[in-house]
Amino acid sequence: MFGRKKEAPAAQNVVDQQAAEAAARGTVTGKGAPTPKRSAQEAARKRPLVPEDRKASKAAERAAVTEQRLKMRQAMDSGDEKFLPVRDKGPQKRFTRDYVDARFSLGEYLMFGALLFVVISLLVPASSQQMIYVLGAFWVMFLAVFVDVFILSRKLKKRLSEKFGEVERGTVWYGSMRSLQFRRLRLPKPQVSRGEFPV
Repeated sequence: MFGRKKEAPAAQNVVDQQAAEAAARGTVTGKGAPTPKRSAQEAARKRPLVPEDRKASKAAERAAVTEQRLKMRQAMDSGDEKFLPVRDKGPQKRFTRDYVDARFSLGEYLMFGALLFVVISLLVPASSQQMIYVLGAFWVMFLAVFVDVFILSRKLKKRLSEKFGEVERGTVWYGSMRSLQFRRLRLPKPQVSRGEFPV
């Protein structure tokens, strides 16, 4: 009554039929290769903590570091984003560099003014009237640079907000510090001429 239907194929017959069809198609059922031993798998995974040839390993590491430094130095000259240091990477940093390099900044000459002040202070007696004028001129220059950097930071923040929506943290400070460096000594090197402001 509840027995198996006679016309239903046996399970072994179905397996044999599938194997025959796979052989006819040229495919192999299952994984097709014996399972490797555990010892063989562990040996394949094992990697020595210390290289066998330490001298060659150190030489290769030094060569890789030297090549990386060379690429970074070339990127500092060409402005190639791929190899720039992390502090100089990104579209906002690039825009900031171009904006600062396109304008004239009083801060470029602050170090020269400070050096001139030191030289004059060595030549002129501290108690003389001339020293008061020199000191006053230096403080006027310092104040002018401060105002110039303040104006730059406000304009730069506005331009960055217009172009990128949100200003990344530290970008305005990055531009302000760049404006205090002499243009020819800036790194990465300027990629725009004066007056060539980024759009």
